[in-house]
Amino acid sequence: MAITIPSAEEVALAKLGSQELSAFIDVDGSPQKISVLDKAGQKHEVSLPASALKLMVDILTELGQGNSVNITPIHAELTTQEGADMLNMSRPTFIKLLDNLAIPFHRKGNRRKVAFSDVLAYKQSLKDKRLEALDELSALDQELGMGY
Repeated sequence: MAITIPSAEEVALAKLGSQELSAFIDVDGSPQKISVLDKAGQKHEVSLPASALKLMVDILTELGQGNSVNITPIHAELTTQEGADMLNMSRPTFIKLLDNLAIPFHRKGNRRKVAFSDVLAYKQSLKDKRLEALDELSALDQELGMGY
């Protein structure tokens, strides 16, 4: 899969689109109708779930920051390289996590496959551990009167 970096024009359009769309999303979570003009100028109304509109805002926000966006279904299976990329680590380090049973995996032929949801859960556990350590350091700083 080729990664496409948005052009300057796409970045500007995405920023504007994100701001405009987020202003109209109902906070109650109910489905909403949006209008789309086709190339012929004809208007079409489409009903979308609020979650899809929120996702569109998130995508536009990322594009508006110049980032490439990839959507992965929650039930997708990843290769070891995709899992390593998701955790921002080398493939050998990721494979060590699999070998140490930190993340569940199975084999398809001679290849390891990991569930996207399992990598996401591991990533969240890392984040939780980091926040816990930060809280402990902050408490220690307060205890020692370091003024943080």
